[in-house]
Amino acid sequence: MIESILSVGIDIGTSTTELVFSIIKIENTASFASVPRISIVDKEVIYKSDIYLTPLLSQTEIDGLKLRDIVQMEYKKAGIRPSDISTGVAIITGETARKRNASQVMESLSGLAGDFVVTTAGPDLEGIIAGKGAGAYIISKETGKTVANLDIGGGTTNIAVFKGGEVIDTCCLDIGGRLIRFQDGGLRVQYIAPKLKQLCAEMGVDIVQNREASKEQLKLITHRMTGILEEVLGIAAKSPALAYMLIAQDLRRDYRIDCVSFSGGVADCIYGSADNGVFRFGDIGMLLGEAIRKSSIFERFEILVPAETIRATVIGAGTHTVEISGSTINYTRDIFPVKNIPILKVSAKDEENDYEMMAKSIKEKFKWFHLEGEEQQVALAIKGVKNPSFSRVCKIAAEVLKGLEELLKTKLPIIVIIENDMAKALGQTIYSLLGYNRDVICIDNIKVENGDYIDIGKPLSGGRVVPVIIKTLVFNS
Repeated sequence: MIESILSVGIDIGTSTTELVFSIIKIENTASFASVPRISIVDKEVIYKSDIYLTPLLSQTEIDGLKLRDIVQMEYKKAGIRPSDISTGVAIITGETARKRNASQVMESLSGLAGDFVVTTAGPDLEGIIAGKGAGAYIISKETGKTVANLDIGGGTTNIAVFKGGEVIDTCCLDIGGRLIRFQDGGLRVQYIAPKLKQLCAEMGVDIVQNREASKEQLKLITHRMTGILEEVLGIAAKSPALAYMLIAQDLRRDYRIDCVSFSGGVADCIYGSADNGVFRFGDIGMLLGEAIRKSSIFERFEILVPAETIRATVIGAGTHTVEISGSTINYTRDIFPVKNIPILKVSAKDEENDYEMMAKSIKEKFKWFHLEGEEQQVALAIKGVKNPSFSRVCKIAAEVLKGLEELLKTKLPIIVIIENDMAKALGQTIYSLLGYNRDVICIDNIKVENGDYIDIGKPLSGGRVVPVIIKTLVFNS
């Protein structure tokens, strides 16, 4: 039997805030005798909000009251009551995720409607979500090509590279369309980001806050920003500026990129036209888009046009896939329920060769969840093996802990999700390697993906099983 539920997605970015309401159709796809497995079978976007400038009280603080007013107004315009919503995602990204009150704002929004996935996405995770929303991962999966999606917003450019439907690389730069903003009706500079000040100084371009800038000066700086994107994609020699424009790591570039797609607000400026004026948004977004469109990126790569650009980050919303864990679960004590835990999944390839690559892969992917010096709880997902030997269980446990060494510096529990039936043995081994003084949750017979979130409920059936809710972001294909 197919059931329809109403879902909302709320995206609060550096520049813009928007909502999307969707009808999600779910169905129990398991056989009659099996444990229920609830899956998404269809979705339809029924309402897209206006796109608002994200309200700020200052350069370091979000205007939470005004943001809440926007959300409530769009509910009213859509003719939807908060009580109508079954599920949803509220996600905060870009420079806005760095604001000092970001967590409090997100928690207040989650109270508007039901059981939300509420997350502040770090730049790497944001790039992955946007690449999925833009369809880059689907194209890579269907064609076998390596696709880089550049999600260029107001404050950052988040790059995710996909091959065969897997994320193989990520990076983020402080390049965006609203890093220089103007006062109403002219080119008098209202704001220039610190890194752009540094870039201007190196170029000898005199762009100063509270002074008029010329179109020629602004073209020079957007051309240079585009050149840095060429550098990160490996088609121009690296310059010293690339190092400080990167927020964290560079792309590895030990692979060949076949295709490039663009999402985010600046993507509309890349694929669109500036006929209505390059400064109509009071920033450099249109000029940056024009510079990218004329760059060698368009000559060196196959350029894809995604179905979604500015709405790519969260075009859908969360839905719940309900499963029951296997009977071999292991947990050290009852700390349930745990909710809204993001998934870090190791690819099957990285689990080959007796798990030699596992620790390295976990360490690299764990950086996706790093937020301004603060680590957040993650759940590690692996495929595992059927009927493993004791020595192999010990090897896997050791590699898991080696990969999660940053998480071990916190007091957060170790959570491991396994597809194959080996949770009890692995969980007990991890617990022993930690000296029996750390919370460990290990469950199996559950399949999840990067970009999913998981809830684990109170144990059932005498503690032998736990209910699991997998929350999947739903994107346009």
